[in-house]
Amino acid sequence: MCHSLLPPLDYGIVNPLAKPVESTESMMTTSHIVCFGDSLTAGFQAATEDNPQGAATPYGRYLQELTGPAVRVSVSGVCGELTGEMAMRFRSTVLAQQPTHVVILGGTNDLGWNALTADIMRNLLKMYELATASGITPVPVTVPSIRVGDDLRSEEGRQWYAEHLNRRQELNELILRYAESNELAAFDLFSATVEPETQQLAARYSNDGLHLSTSGYRLFADRLYQEVFAPLRSSGL
Repeated sequence: MCHSLLPPLDYGIVNPLAKPVESTESMMTTSHIVCFGDSLTAGFQAATEDNPQGAATPYGRYLQELTGPAVRVSVSGVCGELTGEMAMRFRSTVLAQQPTHVVILGGTNDLGWNALTADIMRNLLKMYELATASGITPVPVTVPSIRVGDDLRSEEGRQWYAEHLNRRQELNELILRYAESNELAAFDLFSATVEPETQQLAARYSNDGLHLSTSGYRLFADRLYQEVFAPLRSSGL
């Protein structure tokens, strides 16, 4: 369940709202990763037979297991949030904590409201650059695809999906291009979770066609760790 009034969940230190994965030894760590975004960061899941309560499974929880107590991981995700709203709370939620890294995933809700990709990217840029200016390393993440199923049977459905997919890929290209030009490690969540044949979000990684399933959030954490954070361990993450 998503609740916008909860403070960031911290999986690396004692928190009354979240049980630490490891002991309080992690209070002595110097590296701190903030996972920042919308429902995909909060770990929202649609209720299923295996998860009737729709319990949240944020990828940050699994990332903490992978990094171990040497790294502190906090999660701040708000369901339904647009990138403009994310940018508004970025100072109080992220900069105030002064983490070493911030993983930024946003834009899927903006796309759902037909926002222009240039406007979405402008908000993301604001967060990337605020982080950098504060000595925090941003980790840009691309938005995953969606799964529309039977809607593709009609010509109208196929046309809508093609247009939506094009805008999603356009945004992701801007995100990856920014990361490359600024020598930042980015994570391509779209490519990691897409069904190659249809370019839809793979069924095994989603219960509702928009959010990830438990296996999807675990994959997110595993690939993010392997591609971004594991290589940094040798350099003193």
